[in-house]
Amino acid sequence: MQVILLERVNKLGHLGEVVKVKDGYARNFLLPTKKALRATEANKAKFERDRAVIEARNAETRKASADEAKHIDGKIFVIIRQAGESGQLYGSVSPRDIAEAAAAQGFHINKNHVHLAATIKAIGMYDAEVSPHPEVTVKVQVNVARSPAEAEAQARGEVMTGAAADRAETRAAAEALFAEAQADQAAEEAAEEPGIETPKEAKAKKKRTPKAE
Repeated sequence: MQVILLERVNKLGHLGEVVKVKDGYARNFLLPTKKALRATEANKAKFERDRAVIEARNAETRKASADEAKHIDGKIFVIIRQAGESGQLYGSVSPRDIAEAAAAQGFHINKNHVHLAATIKAIGMYDAEVSPHPEVTVKVQVNVARSPAEAEAQARGEVMTGAAADRAETRAAAEALFAEAQADQAAEEAAEEPGIETPKEAKAKKKRTPKAE
């Protein structure tokens, strides 16, 4: 079936284009949601008569959507869910869940405007797109965790999946590396002060000093 697009449709075309689509897609989605008209001669003529009005209306809604979307661009929405030790959720996180999490933080998002690359089935940090208008898309993050404390840890970059013992070992190793880096920095700062020897300099000096007979 050929249709005239009344707005931009992702991977299909822009407003005013005549495109060929499967009959089911047109009947079940494009036509009932008023995203397109059947490309009959009468509809083509009507569209051309009304094109200026349709384009002006589209520009107006695009601007309003862009103003709305800028308030959520880059936001992080936290969702608390039950999960096993491996991080696998007892269920999944849907666009509706993300819209509800946004509402809990004071932001309005239509669940139909939320797009995920794949279903969320484990705890972690995920990217999602929100498109309040076909020509307006912003990105948000979804922080799925088992508790608020775990969500905070994930936001800092900690990996919360896997066995608890393994996570503790990884955290201890990271803390040890951090402590070592701090010690090295302190040594470098001390070296810059006159009259203060670093441990490395003291060791090297000891090697150069001849032993007494």
